[in-house]
Amino acid sequence: MASELYNTIDALSREKGIDPKIVVTAVEDAIVAATRKYYKSQENLRAQLDRETGKIRAFAVKTVVESPEQVEDPMLQVTLAEARKIDPKVEVGGELQIPKATEGILGRIAAQLAKQVIFQKVREAERDTVYNDYIGRLGEVVNAAVKRIDGPDVIFDIGKAEARMPRKEQSRLESFAVGERIRVVIARVEKASKGPALVVSRSAPELVQHLFQTEVPEIYDGTVVVRAIAREAGERTKIAVMSKDKDVDAVGACVGMKGMRVQSIIRELRGEKIDIIEYHEDPVGFAEKALQPAKVSRVTIVDPGERQLEVVVDDSQLSLAIGKKGQNVRLAAKLLGWKIDIKSEEEKRQEVEQEMSRLVTTATPLADVPGLGEGLTEKLAAAGVTTVEALADMTPEQLEAIEGIGPKTVEKISIAVSDYFANLEAAAAAAESAPEGAEAAPEAAPKEVAGEAVCAPPMEAAPEGQEAHETALVAPAGETGAVEETAAETQPAADSESKA
Repeated sequence: MASELYNTIDALSREKGIDPKIVVTAVEDAIVAATRKYYKSQENLRAQLDRETGKIRAFAVKTVVESPEQVEDPMLQVTLAEARKIDPKVEVGGELQIPKATEGILGRIAAQLAKQVIFQKVREAERDTVYNDYIGRLGEVVNAAVKRIDGPDVIFDIGKAEARMPRKEQSRLESFAVGERIRVVIARVEKASKGPALVVSRSAPELVQHLFQTEVPEIYDGTVVVRAIAREAGERTKIAVMSKDKDVDAVGACVGMKGMRVQSIIRELRGEKIDIIEYHEDPVGFAEKALQPAKVSRVTIVDPGERQLEVVVDDSQLSLAIGKKGQNVRLAAKLLGWKIDIKSEEEKRQEVEQEMSRLVTTATPLADVPGLGEGLTEKLAAAGVTTVEALADMTPEQLEAIEGIGPKTVEKISIAVSDYFANLEAAAAAAESAPEGAEAAPEAAPKEVAGEAVCAPPMEAAPEGQEAHETALVAPAGETGAVEETAAETQPAADSESKA
Protein backbone atom coordinates (compact mmCIF):
# COMPACT_ATOMS: atom_id res chain seq x y z
CA MET A 1 0.00 0.00 0.00
CA ALA A 2 1.34 3.43 -0.93
CA SER A 3 2.25 5.85 1.79
CA GLU A 4 0.47 9.11 2.50
CA LEU A 5 3.38 11.08 1.04
CA TYR A 6 3.24 9.16 -2.21
CA ASN A 7 -0.55 9.64 -2.43
CA THR A 8 -0.03 13.37 -2.02
CA ILE A 9 2.57 13.36 -4.78
CA ASP A 10 0.19 11.42 -7.03
CA ALA A 11 -2.63 13.94 -6.44
CA LEU A 12 -0.29 16.86 -7.15
CA SER A 13 0.81 15.23 -10.39
CA ARG A 14 -2.78 14.80 -11.59
CA GLU A 15 -3.60 18.40 -10.71
CA LYS A 16 -0.63 19.83 -12.61
CA GLY A 17 -0.88 17.31 -15.42
CA ILE A 18 2.66 16.02 -15.00
CA ASP A 19 4.22 12.59 -14.51
CA PRO A 20 4.39 11.44 -10.81
CA LYS A 21 7.98 10.31 -11.41
CA ILE A 22 8.93 13.94 -12.02
CA VAL A 23 7.52 14.95 -8.63
CA VAL A 24 9.25 12.04 -6.89
CA THR A 25 12.54 13.06 -8.50
CA ALA A 26 11.93 16.62 -7.34
CA VAL A 27 11.39 15.44 -3.73
CA GLU A 28 14.55 13.34 -3.82
CA ASP A 29 16.58 16.25 -5.23
CA ALA A 30 15.20 18.46 -2.49
CA ILE A 31 16.34 16.03 0.22
CA VAL A 32 19.80 15.86 -1.38
CA ALA A 33 20.05 19.65 -1.34
CA ALA A 34 18.95 19.84 2.30
CA THR A 35 21.33 17.05 3.33
CA ARG A 36 24.28 18.69 1.58
CA LYS A 37 23.50 21.99 3.26
CA TYR A 38 23.28 20.30 6.69
CA TYR A 39 26.49 18.26 6.35
CA LYS A 40 28.31 20.95 4.38
CA SER A 41 29.75 18.19 2.23
CA GLN A 42 30.74 17.98 -1.42
CA GLU A 43 30.18 14.23 -1.59
CA ASN A 44 28.12 12.67 -4.33
CA LEU A 45 24.78 12.44 -2.50
CA ARG A 46 21.64 10.61 -3.53
CA ALA A 47 18.19 10.21 -2.04
CA GLN A 48 15.57 7.53 -2.44
CA LEU A 49 11.86 7.59 -1.60
CA ASP A 50 10.33 4.42 -0.24
CA ARG A 51 6.89 4.23 -1.82
CA GLU A 52 5.47 1.91 0.85
CA THR A 53 6.71 3.62 4.01
CA GLY A 54 7.06 7.15 2.69
CA LYS A 55 10.55 7.48 4.20
CA ILE A 56 13.33 9.13 2.24
CA ARG A 57 16.86 7.79 2.70
CA ALA A 58 19.94 9.83 1.83
CA PHE A 59 23.38 8.35 1.25
CA ALA A 60 26.76 9.25 -0.15
CA VAL A 61 27.94 7.34 -3.21
CA LYS A 62 31.64 6.47 -3.69
CA THR A 63 33.45 4.47 -6.34
CA VAL A 64 35.44 1.45 -5.11
CA VAL A 65 39.14 1.22 -6.11
CA GLU A 66 41.62 -1.57 -5.33
CA SER A 67 44.49 0.19 -3.54
CA PRO A 68 45.02 3.46 -1.65
CA GLU A 69 47.38 4.63 -4.43
CA GLN A 70 44.42 4.75 -6.82
CA VAL A 71 42.38 7.07 -4.64
CA GLU A 72 42.42 10.50 -6.33
CA ASP A 73 39.53 12.12 -4.43
CA PRO A 74 38.56 10.75 -1.01
CA MET A 75 35.15 12.39 -1.34
CA LEU A 76 34.34 10.33 -4.41
CA GLN A 77 36.49 7.18 -4.10
CA VAL A 78 37.15 4.53 -1.43
CA THR A 79 39.49 1.51 -1.23
CA LEU A 80 38.17 -2.02 -1.47
CA ALA A 81 39.25 -2.86 2.10
CA GLU A 82 37.34 0.06 3.60
CA ALA A 83 34.32 -0.52 1.39
CA ARG A 84 33.96 -4.15 2.50
CA LYS A 85 33.74 -3.08 6.10
CA ILE A 86 30.40 -1.51 5.18
CA ASP A 87 29.26 -3.85 2.39
CA PRO A 88 31.09 -7.22 2.17
CA LYS A 89 29.68 -7.91 -1.30
CA VAL A 90 31.07 -4.81 -3.00
CA GLU A 91 33.63 -5.27 -5.80
CA VAL A 92 36.25 -3.06 -7.44
CA GLY A 93 34.61 -0.61 -9.84
CA GLY A 94 31.29 -0.82 -8.05
CA GLU A 95 29.53 1.85 -5.99
CA LEU A 96 29.35 1.98 -2.24
CA GLN A 97 26.33 3.65 -0.66
CA ILE A 98 27.11 5.18 2.72
CA PRO A 99 23.87 6.10 4.60
CA LYS A 100 23.45 9.67 5.85
CA ALA A 101 21.18 10.28 8.78
CA THR A 102 18.41 12.78 7.94
CA GLU A 103 15.46 11.95 10.16
CA GLY A 104 15.06 14.45 12.98
CA ILE A 105 18.20 16.42 12.22
CA LEU A 106 17.17 18.50 9.18
CA GLY A 107 16.03 21.82 10.56
CA ARG A 108 13.64 24.51 9.37
CA ILE A 109 16.13 26.08 6.92
CA ALA A 110 16.79 22.73 5.26
CA ALA A 111 13.05 22.07 5.03
CA GLN A 112 12.49 25.49 3.43
CA LEU A 113 15.24 24.77 0.91
CA ALA A 114 13.64 21.43 0.09
CA LYS A 115 10.29 23.14 -0.44
CA GLN A 116 11.81 25.65 -2.87
CA VAL A 117 13.52 22.91 -4.82
CA ILE A 118 10.28 20.93 -5.09
CA PHE A 119 8.31 23.96 -6.31
CA GLN A 120 10.98 24.82 -8.84
CA LYS A 121 11.10 21.31 -10.26
CA VAL A 122 7.32 21.13 -10.45
CA ARG A 123 7.10 24.49 -12.25
CA GLU A 124 9.74 23.40 -14.76
CA ALA A 125 7.90 20.16 -15.38
CA GLU A 126 4.64 22.04 -15.76
CA ARG A 127 6.16 24.40 -18.33
CA ASP A 128 7.60 21.48 -20.28
CA THR A 129 4.20 19.79 -20.28
CA VAL A 130 2.46 22.91 -21.50
CA TYR A 131 5.10 23.40 -24.20
CA ASN A 132 4.74 19.84 -25.46
CA ASP A 133 0.94 20.05 -25.44
CA TYR A 134 0.63 23.33 -27.35
CA ILE A 135 3.67 23.48 -29.63
CA GLY A 136 1.75 21.49 -32.23
CA ARG A 137 -1.35 23.70 -31.96
CA LEU A 138 0.05 27.00 -33.24
CA GLY A 139 -2.57 28.98 -35.16
CA GLU A 140 -5.45 27.12 -33.50
CA VAL A 141 -8.41 29.10 -32.18
CA VAL A 142 -9.42 28.25 -28.59
CA ASN A 143 -11.93 29.58 -26.08
CA ALA A 144 -10.38 31.43 -23.15
CA ALA A 145 -11.56 33.25 -20.05
CA VAL A 146 -10.01 36.48 -18.84
CA LYS A 147 -8.29 35.65 -15.56
CA ARG A 148 -6.67 38.97 -14.73
CA ILE A 149 -5.26 42.09 -16.31
CA ASP A 150 -1.56 42.62 -15.69
CA GLY A 151 -0.66 46.12 -16.88
CA PRO A 152 -0.96 46.22 -20.68
CA ASP A 153 -1.09 42.41 -20.83
CA VAL A 154 -4.19 40.27 -20.38
CA ILE A 155 -3.85 36.86 -18.70
CA PHE A 156 -6.24 34.15 -19.92
CA ASP A 157 -7.18 30.76 -18.56
CA ILE A 158 -7.34 28.27 -21.43
CA GLY A 159 -7.89 25.14 -19.38
CA LYS A 160 -4.69 23.40 -18.40
CA ALA A 161 -2.53 26.50 -18.57
CA GLU A 162 -2.47 30.25 -18.46
CA ALA A 163 -1.84 32.33 -21.56
CA ARG A 164 -0.66 35.89 -21.98
CA MET A 165 -1.84 38.41 -24.58
CA PRO A 166 0.61 41.32 -24.93
CA ARG A 167 -0.51 44.72 -26.13
CA LYS A 168 0.72 44.24 -29.71
CA GLU A 169 -1.48 41.14 -30.07
CA GLN A 170 -4.62 43.05 -29.06
CA SER A 171 -7.01 45.02 -31.23
CA ARG A 172 -7.25 48.69 -30.39
CA LEU A 173 -11.06 48.46 -30.55
CA GLU A 174 -11.28 45.81 -27.82
CA SER A 175 -11.30 45.98 -24.04
CA PHE A 176 -11.64 43.03 -21.66
CA ALA A 177 -13.26 42.39 -18.31
CA VAL A 178 -12.31 39.69 -15.79
CA GLY A 179 -14.37 36.56 -16.35
CA GLU A 180 -15.22 37.39 -19.98
CA ARG A 181 -14.99 34.48 -22.41
CA ILE A 182 -13.59 35.13 -25.89
CA ARG A 183 -11.91 33.31 -28.74
CA VAL A 184 -8.15 33.70 -29.16
CA VAL A 185 -5.45 32.31 -31.47
CA ILE A 186 -2.44 30.45 -30.09
CA ALA A 187 0.31 32.64 -31.54
CA ARG A 188 3.45 31.07 -30.07
CA VAL A 189 4.76 28.95 -27.21
CA GLU A 190 7.71 30.27 -25.22
CA LYS A 191 9.99 28.50 -22.77
CA ALA A 192 10.18 31.40 -20.37
CA SER A 193 11.61 31.20 -16.86
CA LYS A 194 8.74 33.20 -15.41
CA GLY A 195 5.09 33.65 -16.22
CA PRO A 196 2.88 31.81 -18.68
CA ALA A 197 4.61 30.15 -21.60
CA LEU A 198 1.67 30.59 -23.99
CA VAL A 199 1.14 33.75 -26.03
CA VAL A 200 -2.32 34.22 -27.58
CA SER A 201 -3.55 36.81 -30.05
CA ARG A 202 -6.68 38.61 -31.20
CA SER A 203 -4.91 40.37 -34.07
CA ALA A 204 -3.85 37.29 -36.06
CA PRO A 205 -5.46 36.69 -39.50
CA GLU A 206 -6.25 33.11 -38.42
CA LEU A 207 -8.96 34.49 -36.12
CA VAL A 208 -10.79 36.06 -39.08
CA GLN A 209 -10.46 32.85 -41.09
CA HIS A 210 -11.88 30.83 -38.19
CA LEU A 211 -14.82 33.21 -37.80
CA PHE A 212 -15.65 32.96 -41.51
CA GLN A 213 -15.38 29.19 -41.34
CA THR A 214 -17.81 29.21 -38.42
CA GLU A 215 -20.33 31.59 -39.98
CA VAL A 216 -20.18 30.49 -43.65
CA PRO A 217 -21.17 26.84 -44.29
CA GLU A 218 -19.71 26.99 -47.82
CA ILE A 219 -16.25 27.66 -46.37
CA TYR A 220 -16.70 24.91 -43.77
CA ASP A 221 -17.56 22.26 -46.38
CA GLY A 222 -14.87 23.45 -48.81
CA THR A 223 -17.08 24.85 -51.58
CA VAL A 224 -15.60 28.31 -50.99
CA VAL A 225 -11.89 28.58 -50.20
CA VAL A 226 -10.13 31.43 -48.40
CA ARG A 227 -7.01 32.08 -50.50
CA ALA A 228 -5.44 35.05 -48.71
CA ILE A 229 -6.02 37.37 -45.75
CA ALA A 230 -4.38 40.72 -44.99
CA ARG A 231 -5.26 42.33 -41.69
CA GLU A 232 -4.50 45.36 -39.59
CA ALA A 233 -6.31 44.58 -36.36
CA GLY A 234 -8.85 47.16 -35.29
CA GLU A 235 -8.75 48.94 -38.65
CA ARG A 236 -9.48 46.85 -41.74
CA THR A 237 -9.23 43.33 -43.10
CA LYS A 238 -9.11 42.21 -46.73
CA ILE A 239 -9.99 38.59 -47.45
CA ALA A 240 -9.77 36.92 -50.87
CA VAL A 241 -12.14 34.01 -51.50
CA MET A 242 -12.63 31.64 -54.43
CA SER A 243 -15.47 29.27 -55.27
CA LYS A 244 -14.86 25.73 -56.47
CA ASP A 245 -18.45 25.55 -57.76
CA LYS A 246 -19.31 27.85 -60.67
CA ASP A 247 -22.90 28.08 -59.43
CA VAL A 248 -21.81 29.45 -56.03
CA ASP A 249 -20.90 33.12 -55.65
CA ALA A 250 -17.95 33.20 -53.25
CA VAL A 251 -18.38 36.84 -52.21
CA GLY A 252 -22.16 36.54 -51.87
CA ALA A 253 -21.84 33.42 -49.73
CA CYS A 254 -19.52 35.24 -47.32
CA VAL A 255 -21.70 38.34 -47.15
CA GLY A 256 -24.92 36.41 -46.58
CA MET A 257 -28.50 37.54 -46.99
CA LYS A 258 -28.68 41.25 -46.20
CA GLY A 259 -25.10 41.01 -44.92
CA MET A 260 -26.06 38.91 -41.89
CA ARG A 261 -23.02 36.60 -42.01
CA VAL A 262 -20.36 39.28 -42.36
CA GLN A 263 -22.12 41.54 -39.84
CA SER A 264 -21.89 38.77 -37.24
CA ILE A 265 -18.12 38.60 -37.80
CA ILE A 266 -17.80 42.40 -37.62
CA ARG A 267 -19.58 42.37 -34.25
CA GLU A 268 -17.17 39.72 -32.97
CA LEU A 269 -14.26 41.95 -34.06
CA ARG A 270 -15.81 45.02 -32.38
CA GLY A 271 -16.60 46.89 -35.60
CA GLU A 272 -13.50 46.17 -37.68
CA LYS A 273 -14.08 46.85 -41.41
CA ILE A 274 -13.92 43.82 -43.71
CA ASP A 275 -13.44 43.84 -47.51
CA ILE A 276 -14.40 40.56 -49.21
CA ILE A 277 -12.67 40.18 -52.59
CA GLU A 278 -12.98 37.57 -55.31
CA TYR A 279 -9.63 35.84 -55.89
CA HIS A 280 -8.00 35.90 -59.36
CA GLU A 281 -5.03 33.91 -60.56
CA ASP A 282 -4.08 36.82 -62.81
CA PRO A 283 -2.25 39.40 -60.65
CA VAL A 284 -3.56 42.25 -62.83
CA GLY A 285 -7.21 41.39 -62.25
CA PHE A 286 -6.52 40.53 -58.62
CA ALA A 287 -4.88 43.92 -58.04
CA GLU A 288 -7.91 45.74 -59.45
CA LYS A 289 -10.16 43.88 -57.01
CA ALA A 290 -7.77 44.22 -54.07
CA LEU A 291 -7.64 48.02 -54.32
CA GLN A 292 -11.39 48.38 -53.96
CA PRO A 293 -13.29 50.60 -53.22
CA ALA A 294 -11.01 52.67 -55.51
CA LYS A 295 -11.55 52.33 -59.27
CA VAL A 296 -8.36 51.38 -61.10
CA SER A 297 -7.65 52.70 -64.62
CA ARG A 298 -4.96 50.17 -65.54
CA VAL A 299 -2.44 47.78 -64.00
CA THR A 300 0.95 46.97 -65.51
CA ILE A 301 3.39 44.24 -64.47
CA VAL A 302 6.72 46.05 -64.15
CA ASP A 303 8.94 43.15 -63.04
CA PRO A 304 7.53 39.60 -62.74
CA GLY A 305 10.71 38.35 -61.07
CA GLU A 306 10.60 40.98 -58.34
CA ARG A 307 6.77 40.75 -58.27
CA GLN A 308 6.26 44.47 -58.83
CA LEU A 309 3.12 46.13 -60.21
CA GLU A 310 2.37 49.66 -61.37
CA VAL A 311 -1.21 50.83 -60.84
CA VAL A 312 -2.62 53.97 -62.45
CA VAL A 313 -5.83 55.51 -61.09
CA ASP A 314 -7.79 58.63 -61.87
CA ASP A 315 -6.68 61.76 -60.05
CA SER A 316 -9.90 61.77 -58.02
CA GLN A 317 -9.35 58.14 -56.97
CA LEU A 318 -5.74 58.45 -55.82
CA SER A 319 -6.41 59.23 -52.16
CA LEU A 320 -9.08 56.51 -51.99
CA ALA A 321 -6.72 53.95 -53.53
CA ILE A 322 -3.92 54.81 -51.11
CA GLY A 323 -6.24 54.90 -48.12
CA LYS A 324 -5.78 56.40 -44.69
CA LYS A 325 -2.04 56.50 -43.94
CA GLY A 326 -1.50 54.17 -46.91
CA GLN A 327 -3.63 51.45 -45.37
CA ASN A 328 -5.58 50.39 -48.46
CA VAL A 329 -2.59 49.94 -50.77
CA ARG A 330 -0.57 48.37 -47.94
CA LEU A 331 -3.23 45.71 -47.32
CA ALA A 332 -3.63 45.13 -51.07
CA ALA A 333 0.12 44.55 -51.46
CA LYS A 334 0.09 42.15 -48.52
CA LEU A 335 -2.92 40.32 -49.98
CA LEU A 336 -1.32 39.94 -53.42
CA GLY A 337 2.21 39.33 -52.25
CA TRP A 338 3.36 41.89 -54.85
CA LYS A 339 4.93 45.33 -54.51
CA ILE A 340 2.47 47.99 -55.72
CA ASP A 341 3.53 51.39 -57.06
CA ILE A 342 0.38 53.49 -57.34
CA LYS A 343 0.21 56.67 -59.45
CA SER A 344 -2.41 59.12 -60.66
CA GLU A 345 -3.09 59.82 -64.34
CA GLU A 346 -1.40 63.21 -64.02
CA GLU A 347 1.71 61.73 -62.40
CA LYS A 348 1.91 59.07 -65.11
CA ARG A 349 1.48 61.69 -67.85
CA GLN A 350 4.28 63.80 -66.40
CA GLU A 351 6.49 60.74 -66.12
CA VAL A 352 5.88 59.87 -69.79
CA GLU A 353 6.57 63.45 -70.85
CA GLN A 354 9.84 63.48 -68.93
CA GLU A 355 10.84 60.19 -70.50
CA MET A 356 10.01 61.45 -73.99
CA SER A 357 11.87 64.68 -73.31
CA ARG A 358 14.87 62.71 -72.16
CA LEU A 359 14.80 60.61 -75.33
CA VAL A 360 14.38 63.66 -77.58
CA THR A 361 17.14 65.62 -75.93
CA THR A 362 19.70 62.91 -76.42
CA ALA A 363 22.99 64.55 -77.35
CA THR A 364 24.08 64.07 -80.98
CA PRO A 365 27.72 64.86 -81.88
CA LEU A 366 28.43 67.40 -84.63
CA ALA A 367 30.24 64.74 -86.63
CA ASP A 368 26.84 63.19 -87.47
CA VAL A 369 25.84 66.30 -89.47
CA PRO A 370 27.12 65.75 -93.03
CA GLY A 371 26.90 69.44 -94.07
CA LEU A 372 29.51 70.59 -91.56
CA GLY A 373 33.14 70.29 -92.52
CA GLU A 374 35.89 69.05 -90.27
CA GLY A 375 37.38 72.53 -89.87
CA LEU A 376 34.03 74.08 -88.95
CA THR A 377 33.38 71.28 -86.47
CA GLU A 378 36.72 71.95 -84.79
CA LYS A 379 35.95 75.69 -84.54
CA LEU A 380 32.58 74.99 -82.92
CA ALA A 381 34.11 72.45 -80.55
CA ALA A 382 36.75 74.96 -79.52
CA ALA A 383 33.92 77.35 -78.61
CA GLY A 384 32.27 74.66 -76.46
CA VAL A 385 29.58 73.60 -78.97
CA THR A 386 29.83 69.84 -79.34
CA THR A 387 26.26 68.64 -80.03
CA VAL A 388 23.72 69.29 -82.76
CA GLU A 389 21.08 70.23 -80.16
CA ALA A 390 23.29 72.92 -78.67
CA LEU A 391 24.11 74.24 -82.15
CA ALA A 392 20.42 74.42 -83.10
CA ASP A 393 19.63 76.50 -80.01
CA MET A 394 22.21 79.20 -80.90
CA THR A 395 21.25 82.47 -82.60
CA PRO A 396 23.12 83.86 -85.64
CA GLU A 397 24.64 86.56 -83.43
CA GLN A 398 26.01 83.92 -81.05
CA LEU A 399 27.47 81.97 -83.95
CA GLU A 400 29.10 85.07 -85.48
CA ALA A 401 30.69 85.80 -82.12
CA ILE A 402 32.77 82.62 -82.55
CA GLU A 403 36.20 83.28 -84.07
CA GLY A 404 36.42 82.28 -87.72
CA ILE A 405 32.65 82.18 -88.37
CA GLY A 406 31.05 84.86 -90.55
CA PRO A 407 27.57 85.42 -92.04
CA LYS A 408 28.14 82.99 -94.92
CA THR A 409 29.32 80.30 -92.51
CA VAL A 410 26.28 80.96 -90.33
CA GLU A 411 24.02 80.42 -93.34
CA LYS A 412 25.87 77.19 -94.16
CA ILE A 413 25.42 75.98 -90.58
CA SER A 414 21.70 76.83 -90.65
CA ILE A 415 21.16 74.88 -93.88
CA ALA A 416 23.14 71.87 -92.60
CA VAL A 417 21.24 71.70 -89.29
CA SER A 418 17.86 72.14 -91.02
CA ASP A 419 18.65 69.35 -93.48
CA TYR A 420 19.77 67.09 -90.61
CA PHE A 421 16.50 67.46 -88.69
CA ALA A 422 14.42 67.23 -91.88
CA ASN A 423 16.09 63.93 -92.73
CA LEU A 424 15.37 62.62 -89.22
CA GLU A 425 11.67 63.51 -89.50
CA ALA A 426 11.42 62.01 -92.98
CA ALA A 427 13.03 58.78 -91.82
CA ALA A 428 10.67 58.53 -88.86
CA ALA A 429 7.61 59.18 -91.07
CA ALA A 430 8.77 56.63 -93.63
CA ALA A 431 9.28 54.00 -90.90
CA GLU A 432 5.73 54.54 -89.59
CA SER A 433 3.94 54.58 -92.99
CA ALA A 434 6.06 52.04 -94.87
CA PRO A 435 3.41 49.22 -94.96
CA GLU A 436 0.58 51.60 -95.89
CA GLY A 437 2.62 53.32 -98.59
CA ALA A 438 3.56 49.98 -100.17
CA GLU A 439 -0.11 49.04 -100.57
CA ALA A 440 -1.25 52.46 -101.76
CA ALA A 441 1.54 52.96 -104.34
CA PRO A 442 -0.24 51.38 -107.37
CA GLU A 443 -3.40 53.44 -106.83
CA ALA A 444 -1.51 56.69 -106.42
CA ALA A 445 0.12 56.63 -109.92
CA PRO A 446 -1.76 59.00 -112.36
CA LYS A 447 -2.76 57.75 -115.82
CA GLU A 448 -2.11 61.01 -117.68
CA VAL A 449 0.26 63.84 -117.11
CA ALA A 450 -0.67 67.33 -118.15
CA GLY A 451 1.15 70.57 -117.68
CA GLU A 452 -1.14 71.44 -114.79
CA ALA A 453 -0.27 68.17 -112.94
CA VAL A 454 2.83 69.76 -111.45
CA CYS A 455 1.59 72.02 -108.69
CA ALA A 456 4.22 74.34 -107.37
CA PRO A 457 3.81 77.70 -105.64
CA PRO A 458 4.55 80.78 -107.75
CA MET A 459 8.13 81.82 -107.56
CA GLU A 460 10.44 84.48 -108.96
CA ALA A 461 12.47 83.84 -112.04
CA ALA A 462 15.45 81.66 -111.45
CA PRO A 463 18.46 80.87 -113.56
CA GLU A 464 18.18 78.27 -116.21
CA GLY A 465 18.64 74.78 -114.98
CA GLN A 466 17.59 75.60 -111.41
CA GLU A 467 13.89 75.74 -112.37
CA ALA A 468 14.26 72.70 -114.55
CA HIS A 469 16.02 70.93 -111.73
CA GLU A 470 13.28 71.80 -109.21
CA THR A 471 10.60 70.71 -111.64
CA ALA A 472 12.36 67.43 -112.21
CA LEU A 473 12.30 66.81 -108.47
CA VAL A 474 8.51 67.08 -108.23
CA ALA A 475 7.57 65.41 -111.51
CA PRO A 476 6.46 61.74 -111.46
CA ALA A 477 8.78 59.06 -112.69
CA GLY A 478 8.67 58.29 -116.41
CA GLU A 479 7.52 61.79 -117.48
CA THR A 480 10.83 63.38 -118.37
CA GLY A 481 9.53 64.52 -121.72
CA ALA A 482 6.68 66.47 -120.15
CA VAL A 483 9.09 68.08 -117.75
CA GLU A 484 11.44 69.18 -120.54
CA GLU A 485 8.52 70.55 -122.51
CA THR A 486 7.30 72.54 -119.55
CA ALA A 487 10.77 73.88 -118.88
CA ALA A 488 11.14 74.97 -122.53
CA GLU A 489 7.84 76.88 -122.36
CA THR A 490 8.77 78.53 -119.10
CA GLN A 491 12.24 79.81 -120.18
CA PRO A 492 11.10 82.50 -122.73
CA ALA A 493 8.64 83.88 -120.24
CA ALA A 494 11.34 84.21 -117.66
CA ASP A 495 13.63 86.01 -120.14
CA SER A 496 10.95 88.51 -121.04
CA GLU A 497 10.29 89.31 -117.40
CA SER A 498 13.95 89.92 -116.75
CA LYS A 499 14.20 92.30 -119.72
CA ALA A 500 11.21 94.20 -118.52
